[in-house]
Amino acid sequence: MQNTATPTHCPYCALQCGMNLTPAPDGTVEVSERADFPVNRGALCGKGRTAPAVLSSRVRLTSPLVRSGGTLVPATWDEALERIAGELSRTRAEHGPDACGVFGGGGLTNEKAYTLGKFARVVLGTSQIDYNGRFCMSSAAAGGMKAFGLDRGLPFPLEDIPKSGCVILVGSNLAETMPPSLRFFTELRENGGTLIVVDPRRTKTAEQADLHLMPRPGTDLALALGLLHLVVAEGLVDEEYVRERTAGWEDARAAAMAHWPEYVERITGVPVPQLRETVRMFCEPESAMVLTARGPEQQSKGTDTVSAWINLCLATGRAGRPFSGYGCLTGQGNGQGGREHGQKADQLPGYRKLDDPAARAHVAEVWGVDPDSLPGPGRSAYELLDALGTDIKSLLLMGSNPVVSAPHAAHVEERIKSLDFLAVCDVVLSETAALADVVLPVTQWAEETGTTTNLEGRVLLRRQAITAPDGIRSDLEVMHELADRLGVEKGFPTDPEEVFEELRRASAGGPADYSGITYRRLAEENGVFWPCPTEDTVVHPGTPRLFLDRFATPDGRARFVPVSHRAIAEEPDEEYPVLLTTGRVVAQYQSGAQTRRVDELNAAAPGPFVELHPRLAERLGAAEGDPVAVVSRRGRAVAPARITLGIRPDTVFMPFHWYGEGRANTLTNPALDPTSRMPEFKACAVRVEAVKS
Repeated sequence: MQNTATPTHCPYCALQCGMNLTPAPDGTVEVSERADFPVNRGALCGKGRTAPAVLSSRVRLTSPLVRSGGTLVPATWDEALERIAGELSRTRAEHGPDACGVFGGGGLTNEKAYTLGKFARVVLGTSQIDYNGRFCMSSAAAGGMKAFGLDRGLPFPLEDIPKSGCVILVGSNLAETMPPSLRFFTELRENGGTLIVVDPRRTKTAEQADLHLMPRPGTDLALALGLLHLVVAEGLVDEEYVRERTAGWEDARAAAMAHWPEYVERITGVPVPQLRETVRMFCEPESAMVLTARGPEQQSKGTDTVSAWINLCLATGRAGRPFSGYGCLTGQGNGQGGREHGQKADQLPGYRKLDDPAARAHVAEVWGVDPDSLPGPGRSAYELLDALGTDIKSLLLMGSNPVVSAPHAAHVEERIKSLDFLAVCDVVLSETAALADVVLPVTQWAEETGTTTNLEGRVLLRRQAITAPDGIRSDLEVMHELADRLGVEKGFPTDPEEVFEELRRASAGGPADYSGITYRRLAEENGVFWPCPTEDTVVHPGTPRLFLDRFATPDGRARFVPVSHRAIAEEPDEEYPVLLTTGRVVAQYQSGAQTRRVDELNAAAPGPFVELHPRLAERLGAAEGDPVAVVSRRGRAVAPARITLGIRPDTVFMPFHWYGEGRANTLTNPALDPTSRMPEFKACAVRVEAVKS
């Protein structure tokens, strides 16, 4: 391949920052600025700058591995594929198709996510497929569907944020999780707008805020309801907007009025004057936004919490208007596209519902199968993992590391170990891959072409910049080979553009309609916002801004959803008196499977820690850097103390990127939201103990 720069996108978070890649004479790959992409305008965080380090054969898988005598040993591709196909066939024959499980990832391209869903339902005939994006966006998706009839992370481009009058940012530390996006919030303030951050920690993002609210973890629902109460009490409801563009206001209003300010202060710990100041800052300007992230969403009441924040936007006329609205900051690189095209338990491509007869008929026609042959909805992600070794005997896993990232991780690890058979496709030997019976080394972002959909709903083209090493195959090739061995010879192409062309047909007419998007358009236009139902750019250039004329409900009106505060699944008590919340740090990403293999990133963030308030540290007799144990009903984790005034005294924080004794998800609670099936990562009861030397 020629040593010329290839314009492409970062493999990590949902910003999908633009970058140029150039192969160097020494075999490495150089990253350079790509200023033409509007999301990052050339800026890159440390993870993006160092992303090519994982392309090195020093850290990546270079050969299939097959377990023999308890050890993973190198094998040929034929041996590995035959083993997988044979085990999946045996499982189906002995236990039925639903004994085969499939688990995907929010980092897979649209082409891979689409093909994985098709493979599960057409080749294996199983309903048991879900993906780790369930742990990321599902509550926001469910809340958006209830209110607007459509789920797209942001209904407007990031460039609209600086033009708003006020932004309430709930449970996001974007200064560390997606640093290039911080410039939009800096520009917001430079333009005279205000930023309100809601977070129990004084994060680097909160330091940028005009007002920082520090609620007790798990009380974001009460906080939003208290703000809506004040909007009503102070006569700030946009009555005309509510009358003309919404439905269900009276029930939502009644529910909110039960949450008066002093009551909300007792629940959340946020003082009444701050509640009143928030309402003033939010309602005074002509435009305003609420943006949520994992903080309010990763709760057993995450969907209701999102609904409460949406209700605040609707009551004040802040949705479906310029520079206003509710949006969710998607986390994973293709968290948006990953849930639109079929690797989620209840969905078909184009964001169609699996239990909708018309949707089944449309997709079945594209796939050339009988609609009745398609299985129904399966288990959600945690429920699927919990069923491993009992109902589910064999698992094919792509692009995920649940041994680190799933809640109640020690239990999930035991369930994975209890499987009859586990096959993993990955770039590196993750902690989950190390437990597998077969591991397949697959291409990564710079070695393949494919599309992703960023947090704005902008579909992007990642271009191949280098050739993968010998012995590496793409996930599409893996699924093609397995389908062939399992008796399905057609329908699983290996060329990503051919897959995308089929995806266009399968999504046509669906909520997430990609039918007007082509690789040519993506290259020429720097991405296209869905829905886009025609290739004619004059007729339909894509949809950067949703809901300006109507919402995606049958009558075009947004729906208020009446919700009320309820406690987290596990409140503190005498035995476990402190709350644990979890999150990320700037130098690591998700389960750390890739970033922990980059020397520069490890130097910046070498391991886990426990962030705690000085008063709690004093009670423990713990000094900075001392090992402390955090204990929940599910397990124990040990990490050095990091003492700071920037956290509530009743709360401790741990990042979740590491395995071993500092694994934060050993502690977290798998209690599920009844609608989204999101686990409660963000709040559980723990005790903290000094570790005696």
